[in-house]
Amino acid sequence: MATARVVLRLGDDVSTDIIYPGRFMATVLPTETPQHAFADMVEFNKTLKAGQVPPGSVLVAGNNFGCGSSREQAAVCIKMCDVRAIVARSFARIFFRNCVNNGVLPVVCPAAVEAIQKGDRVAVDLDAGVISTPRGQFAFPPLSPSVMSIIDAGGLIPMLRRKLGTEHLPMPEVKFGGGD
Repeated sequence: MATARVVLRLGDDVSTDIIYPGRFMATVLPTETPQHAFADMVEFNKTLKAGQVPPGSVLVAGNNFGCGSSREQAAVCIKMCDVRAIVARSFARIFFRNCVNNGVLPVVCPAAVEAIQKGDRVAVDLDAGVISTPRGQFAFPPLSPSVMSIIDAGGLIPMLRRKLGTEHLPMPEVKFGGGD
């Protein structure tokens, strides 16, 4: 059970537009997505751009994290910024699933959210269903076996590629509409 640093603590009703502003939706290549994560939270965005977020970091949030639109880029940019888990009081339903499908661990644990501070080192033990913090241990509801298999594989596409035996093949190039 490795520990990870909490790099950001957020409140309630953080929308996908805060996580990944809509103004970047049509003009950004997928490889540029991370630089626009939390773009309007200037200091945190600078930290992300400078590569000062340790791999495997954790975000902590209040109720209804990821509300708003169903934009998958919000979960993708979190993963691409080396955040591997989000501990929240609750998640917007579609955002929760987008996290799972992209290999970001969403953990619902209101008691842990109350205890965790920015900068804390925490450990999420999925087998035991416990988050260990400097202020104690907190139980959370287990994730289903199917969700865990997706998370363990790093997301839905890596899981399917592994099951199909195609993980050794290059991923096809993604082209977006407009142009040749």
